[in-house]
Amino acid sequence: MKIDHKTVDEVAHLARLEFDAAGKDAMVKDMNNMLAFIEKLNELDTTGVEPLIYMTDESNVLREDVVKETITQKEALLNAPKKDSDYFKAPKVIDK
Repeated sequence: MKIDHKTVDEVAHLARLEFDAAGKDAMVKDMNNMLAFIEKLNELDTTGVEPLIYMTDESNVLREDVVKETITQKEALLNAPKKDSDYFKAPKVIDK
């Protein structure tokens, strides 16, 4: 399969992207390079190779919970640019 300008236009439309002429040429080149890389990988004999699901054999590597010193609500509000007695104040971002 070879990528051309029409294919880039279709993918750009689906992804809601816009490219100028130079950008479109660069995308054609980059996408063709990606396909060439995949074709190179297809040359490998993968008979008997199990699919890789995880990058490591480790599972659920978790850290220990450690109680740390916390700050109080009043200390948290000390550096707030806008606040009332109990809360941070922020601009309204949702209209009714």
